[in-house]
Amino acid sequence: MLKAGIIGYGTLGKTIAELIEAGHAGEVELKSVLVRRKNSAEHADKQTFAFISNEAEFFNGDLDIIIEAAGHQALHMFAEKVLANGSHLVVLSVGALGDNIFFEQLQTVAMQQNRQIFIPSAAIAGLDRIAAGALGEIEDITLITRKHPRSWKGTIAEEKVELHTLTEPFCIYEGNARESSKLFPQSVNVSAALSLAGIGFEDTKVKVYADPTIQSNTHTIKAKGYFGEVEISVSNIPYEENPKSSPIVAMSVAKVLKNFTSPIVIGV
Repeated sequence: MLKAGIIGYGTLGKTIAELIEAGHAGEVELKSVLVRRKNSAEHADKQTFAFISNEAEFFNGDLDIIIEAAGHQALHMFAEKVLANGSHLVVLSVGALGDNIFFEQLQTVAMQQNRQIFIPSAAIAGLDRIAAGALGEIEDITLITRKHPRSWKGTIAEEKVELHTLTEPFCIYEGNARESSKLFPQSVNVSAALSLAGIGFEDTKVKVYADPTIQSNTHTIKAKGYFGEVEISVSNIPYEENPKSSPIVAMSVAKVLKNFTSPIVIGV
């Protein structure tokens, strides 16, 4: 039985916990969740796992794997500690890995501790195809992300356009993955995951749209190279309480966990 922990208990952290508790993550036991305030009302329900606000207690819990579901700052704070304490790490705030120095430090610690850093497909599809294609030459990769204007509230998109007045799609960003993952840390982590699977942050092109004509979060990957060509589009139903993300992200984490204990692993 794999012993797991989660950093953060927001919308994603809670959904991941529910999936593990329901048995959808395979032979995994959720032991603890690291939260800021142990006694907050949202943690009042009876659970089989522990809510812990003391970092030392959490990281000394002999956990096999820890899932980061708390944002870029939390990943910077805790990622190295996760690995140094002997746990594998699942990263959701992938955009933080656009910091080359930080990413290289994590790789070094992971190798020293003989542990792995897992980056789920999360909100997109086809990372296995891109990673395989990157073993040859890839000429071009573009990610096109479209979300309803409400998903861009609280981002720099509000400086570019009056989101509530939009009646047609509006391009709020066009550039590369390194910049987009910094500008939209909660919404375009997919560009960072795609970059790591493929040809890097600088060469991965990104277009971001606020689109009032859609209700789902859509991501389209277009890539061309020695392997041929691929175009993959996904349409994700967003959380009502957090439209920047989707339930499929938590489900993707559950699949990563299930792969650890399943006799058959598909789609890697």
